[in-house]
Amino acid sequence: MNEPTPDTSGSRAQLARHLSGFAGRRVLCVGDVMEDRFIYGEVKRISPEAPVPVVRITRESKALGGAGNVVRNLTALGASCAFVAMIGDDRAGREVTELLAAMPTVEPYLRVTRTRETTIKNRFFSLDGHHLLRADRETTTPIVAAEVEHLARAAIDQAAGADIIVLSDYAKGIFAGDLARRVINAAAKAGKSVIVDPKGTDYGRYAGADVITPNRAELAEATGLPVDGDDAIVAAARKLLADTGIRAAVVTRSSDGMTVVSGDGLVMHLPAESREISDVTGAGDTVVATLAVALSAGASLVDAARLANVAAGVVVARHGTAVAAVADIGQALMHRDLAMVESKCVDLATAVARVDDWRRRGLKVGYTNGCFDLLHPGHVSLLAQARAACDRLIVGLNSDASVKRLKGEGRPVQSETARAAVMASIGHVDLVAIFDEDTPLRQIEALKPDVLVKGSDYSRATVIGADVVERHGGRVILADLMPAFSTTATIAALKRGG
Repeated sequence: MNEPTPDTSGSRAQLARHLSGFAGRRVLCVGDVMEDRFIYGEVKRISPEAPVPVVRITRESKALGGAGNVVRNLTALGASCAFVAMIGDDRAGREVTELLAAMPTVEPYLRVTRTRETTIKNRFFSLDGHHLLRADRETTTPIVAAEVEHLARAAIDQAAGADIIVLSDYAKGIFAGDLARRVINAAAKAGKSVIVDPKGTDYGRYAGADVITPNRAELAEATGLPVDGDDAIVAAARKLLADTGIRAAVVTRSSDGMTVVSGDGLVMHLPAESREISDVTGAGDTVVATLAVALSAGASLVDAARLANVAAGVVVARHGTAVAAVADIGQALMHRDLAMVESKCVDLATAVARVDDWRRRGLKVGYTNGCFDLLHPGHVSLLAQARAACDRLIVGLNSDASVKRLKGEGRPVQSETARAAVMASIGHVDLVAIFDEDTPLRQIEALKPDVLVKGSDYSRATVIGADVVERHGGRVILADLMPAFSTTATIAALKRGG
């Protein structure tokens, strides 16, 4: 069984490259549309008729909900959308039509029926944003065969022109029959991928889809397995994939982030983005929309999931059924990178604790050290070679005082804070720890790395800490150098040029 891997890569630059390809993607979305109504009011007293608050309504708003919220997110990401759904012949249905008409990049293919009412979710809030009540109007019985046929024809007609297809199931009845199977079969014939946001317990209706995005509760309901922890989530997701033939699952886990599991053995845990949670309403719609657009833009499944995770972090920090635009995700990625850099720069005690955790998970720990004053290709090559020899790499960084003692007046050129930030931003590096001594021996003795890496300008006999590492069963590696590069030579050349 493949070892689950935490998300330790996915830099802003790497992920942001995908964002530039979002504009112009075309997505076919098929699903349960509804109207979300938000009703706000003052709460100053309790009703004399029952122990409930009295709300004096001051304002109301409405928005597309359910699969309609997926469409809102798709357009916010720069995609165009063909939208196949069903509405009732009622006021809410007409309001859904008006909301869609106001979105120029959406082509709605709506089936109007007299036998069902348009789903409405009424959410009541106090003026300070406290959620008081939700009241729904809906029909959830399966749609009749003629309606399935109409929706299937519309979806199949649009499948060939789409870059990717989304099925947004809110258990309101349109997927109770064979609509999902027919759309998935049409997608396969057209060579298009299908992402499913599921509901219910019968995931067999989604057989043959490419990606499915259950939340933790939905995964438990569908598989009948426990989902309390990483291993349980992975086991349940694997059962789901085996039972349905779906290629991959992206399991959303609220404050625990996401887990990506694929049929070819990939397991990746993505921690939740560290943003304040205001309202989780519609976050799943944001996830499926971002996954769809990212995959259609050429992102790998893991990078698409990372982007969806960031987008979800954006919307849960907002109130109501919010959306995440490309600019929002780009800004969040920048904050994410800064936070990641900060989290990599640690003191020795924290580094020791992190190493203990890595070892409990069976990971090999590597260590290298240096001043790294002006980073050049030789440094990057050394770090790449060091990271290739281990699962996690720690860089010991000489403090400013230490560099001055070793290199003389005028050094370092950059402060230890700047050097640590630059080092932490490199993907090969997992932790940076500053030391004030002339040598890293105290760090090496405390960390006891499995691999100690220095440049080949050293010999085994001159590597500080080599005996410590080997005494604990580790090894010393002398990495190949790029002789044309040196910080001292670079500084000398700059002075000559000045």
